[in-house]
Formats: sequence, structure tokens, C-alpha cells
Amino acid sequence: MKRILLVWMGLWVISLHAAQTDTIRIPDAVMGRHLRAVIVIPDAYSQTDRRFPVVYLLHGWSGSYRDWAAHMDLGPLADEYGFILVCPEGGYAGWYLDSPLKPKSRYETYLTKTVILFIDNHYRTIASRKGRFITGLSMGGHGALSLLCKHPELYDAAGSMSGVLELTASTRKYGLAQLLGDYREHRERWEKNSVLKLVEHLRGKPRGVLIDCGVADPFLPANRKVHRKMIELGIPHDYCERPGGHRWDYWTRVLKYHLMFFREWFLSHSR
Repeated sequence: MKRILLVWMGLWVISLHAAQTDTIRIPDAVMGRHLRAVIVIPDAYSQTDRRFPVVYLLHGWSGSYRDWAAHMDLGPLADEYGFILVCPEGGYAGWYLDSPLKPKSRYETYLTKTVILFIDNHYRTIASRKGRFITGLSMGGHGALSLLCKHPELYDAAGSMSGVLELTASTRKYGLAQLLGDYREHRERWEKNSVLKLVEHLRGKPRGVLIDCGVADPFLPANRKVHRKMIELGIPHDYCERPGGHRWDYWTRVLKYHLMFFREWFLSHSR
């Protein structure tokens, strides 16, 4: 009897969060290869014919599309907040931009053209800006905000967790020089790809922005600098500092707040 009860309880717990998690392959003509992504479909997807909003969830430097799913169970969050979650590949040090030096490193075009089109064509999504959101950690935090700034027609809101929001603060690290060239020779190229400069594009555009960083994070000064600049420019946004550092225990803890922010934004702006 005890064994039957434990089995039944186990099945009951599983049924609470029945989101489906898959690894898919997305063909990309620009970089000439198939890149993988993790996609999480909420349980409600199979119970209705309606379309679902999508959150693109970006990994950090030296990571891959597997990172988020490897560090936490994304299914309960997909079920609770009603989003399709997509974790695309951004390269070991791709920085979610198109490199003028490396033709096989064009992750900006890949994310904004190939991935969005593939997801919208293969899943029942709200295939418009109103149903599309993006966030990420570290390199992915910069990627999420930079893609919103460069392509505000594609995303309705973006978030950043511990984002490296000023590229020029790390001119000799993290593979950026291989993508953009030497900073001393190509300063303009660096600055025009940095969130600190790109936020100027959001003036007059009603988009949701959430900037989130730990008080022990080495990139906190850059986050504060972007926050101050957005205030000076009169760009509405949410800004939050919490206890924590540049660590997975921070990112897995705060992801739910980003999804909560996106859900509230979606409910209040989708009409």
C-alpha cells in the first residue's frame, strides 16, 4: 500500500507541471549550419487552439543553448506564466551581434531572422511584436537589450540579468576583439554595438525594459550607468538590484521575475 501511494504521489507531482521540453535543430543559411535550441511548450498548448506568446531566453558567454535547461526545470515556469520558452544558440562568444570580421558569426541575424521565422512557422505563436519577448544573462543580457534596441519592431519587451551592458569595459576579454577588431582602431564599431549607446534608439518607443543585477556583480557599475542614462533620456524602464553575484543561483532565482514582468506587460499592452 505504501509503495502504491508513493507511485501515485509521484504521478500527481508530474501532472502538475506537464510542459513539454524538446531539443530542436534550426537550419541557418547565413552561417551555413544547423544550430540547436531548447524549446519548452506549456501544458495548456495541447489543451487549446489559441496562440501563445514567446520568450527568447539567451545564455551567457562560454555557454550554449543547453545552459538554462541544465540549471533549472523550465517547465513549471512555462506552465505558470503561459509562455513558450525558446533557448537558442548564441555561440561560445557570439555576443548576439553580426561580426564584420567573422562571416560565420552572425548571431544577430540568426536570432532576428532565422529563429523567429522558424518558431513562428512551426509552433502556434502570437507571431507579432506584441507576443514576443527576450531576456538573458550576462552576454545574453546585453544581447537581449541590444536586440530590442536594434529591432524594436520585433520585441515588445526585453530584460537583462547581470548584463555586460558596456562592451567597451572589456576590450581585451571575452572574444569581443575577434568580433569587432581592436578597440583602439575601431572604437566607433564597439560603441555602436554597446547597450550603453544603443538605448538612445528607445526614445519615443513604448517598450518594456527590465534591468536586473546583483549588488555583488562585477558588472553592476555598467548596469547603473545604463540606468542613469535611460533616466536622463526619459526612457521608462524597471531597474532592480538584489543580493547576489554573477552566478547561476542568482539567475535561476530571478528568471521568474522577468517572466512575471513580461506577463504583466503582455496583459496590459496586447490589446
